[in-house]
Amino acid sequence: MLIDDYRAIRRKNYRKIALGFGTLLLLAMLCLTWNTGATIFDGIKALGQHFLGEAFTAGKEAFSKVIVYLRVPRICMAILAGVGLSVSGMMMQSVTRNYLVSPFTLGVSSAAAFGASMCIVFGDATIFFKDAWIIGSAFTASMFSIFIVYLVTKKIGVTANSIILVGIALNYFFAALTASLQFFAQENKLAAVVQWTFGTFNRANWHAVIIVGIVVLICLAYSYHLTLKWNAIASGDDELVKSLGIDPFVLRRNTMLVAVLLTASIISFTGVIGFVGLIAPHMARLLVGNDHRFVLPMSALAGSALLLCADTLGKFVLYPVDVPVGVVVSFVGVPVFMNLILHSGKRGM
Repeated sequence: MLIDDYRAIRRKNYRKIALGFGTLLLLAMLCLTWNTGATIFDGIKALGQHFLGEAFTAGKEAFSKVIVYLRVPRICMAILAGVGLSVSGMMMQSVTRNYLVSPFTLGVSSAAAFGASMCIVFGDATIFFKDAWIIGSAFTASMFSIFIVYLVTKKIGVTANSIILVGIALNYFFAALTASLQFFAQENKLAAVVQWTFGTFNRANWHAVIIVGIVVLICLAYSYHLTLKWNAIASGDDELVKSLGIDPFVLRRNTMLVAVLLTASIISFTGVIGFVGLIAPHMARLLVGNDHRFVLPMSALAGSALLLCADTLGKFVLYPVDVPVGVVVSFVGVPVFMNLILHSGKRGM
């Protein structure tokens, strides 16, 4: 009887994931030609012509170039960012047993903002003001922040509480450093710093999509093999986990490193995008339960859909002003998150 119930739940969750995947594809196709006056088939045809090396349809060259070089990279980056940030948040919440933890909470995003701000403020007209250096600096600062977390927690003991406390402290520290840079930055550089810290997909291109895509795929492939261990560590204390033959220290270390690599790789290209890593895992658990074999793909789908909708809404809600996705996702995500809390009842979040 229990086995039959379990199999029924699995089949139901697989159907939900398949439905979520289909919904994401539909959203992507709608965003592809939204507000262009063309159909989805025109957009798909333009993509096919580009990848097959054929000339664009006469009279539709401008539309085809917009689709191929602007819309598609932006949509791909939104999906990849949603996948990476949501899965990163899910992993952090699992190993710390705290559903309020996210990449933003642990200081990774704040460190990236500080690294990028350093390049923008002190780069002047040198090569350090170029996008490649800003991206590299943001990534380096993110990795440096988690290195500090690792050193401190290793000294005092790698526990869920120690990781959270050190991460929160670093979050405030790097935020203060960024604010200090903004205080004396020149006006044009201040605008650049503020724009970067909002988070946007305006800088998305095929080069960035390929780099982020490779990192996300590798991290997801590795992460899926840890799902059963996450189930164990999320359901009991460390002594129980050890009795199952799992080293909680090694699991937390490896999981956090993968989560930070995902987050740093994404926000180095997009800027700071918060809240997705917090809300998407909650949405996934509400839909498929607490089994991480299902929570992982559902979190990825929920985060991708949320960012895709937020980016599209930001482009047109105050047209011609392009509202950064980091701002829109907070406006969209907060009501959704509050609704989840209200409907969670006694389930405990």
